[in-house]
Amino acid sequence: MSNRTVVHTDAAPKAIGPYSQAIKANGFVFLAGQTPTDPATGDLVPGGVTEQAQQVMKNLIAVLEAAGTDLKHVVRTGVFLKNMNDFAAMNAVYGSYFTENPPARSTVEVARLPKDCLVEIEMTALLP
Repeated sequence: MSNRTVVHTDAAPKAIGPYSQAIKANGFVFLAGQTPTDPATGDLVPGGVTEQAQQVMKNLIAVLEAAGTDLKHVVRTGVFLKNMNDFAAMNAVYGSYFTENPPARSTVEVARLPKDCLVEIEMTALLP
């Protein structure tokens, strides 16, 4: 059995169900999907997909840092959009964080996301 460590940080929204913000295992960290929730208030950030994608990335960075890694070590992401028409706006924010050697990615449109947000992103990263 491999080592498995739960990652938690108050700098990202608390888990609202039976899951962890992230799990470290076998040299990787597997991050749960993050929504555009302000960790201080528990509320969705105001605005459209651009503002929401920015908050999602801030939340993900906080969890990566708590796990001991960073965006440069991300190998895969999954993006969930409420509306694929928001792809360009989300992609502009996402691309500003991954300017060189971006990770593999899937992007899908979904019927509904927690709190009716517009975007959720999950990640897998290497531990340095």
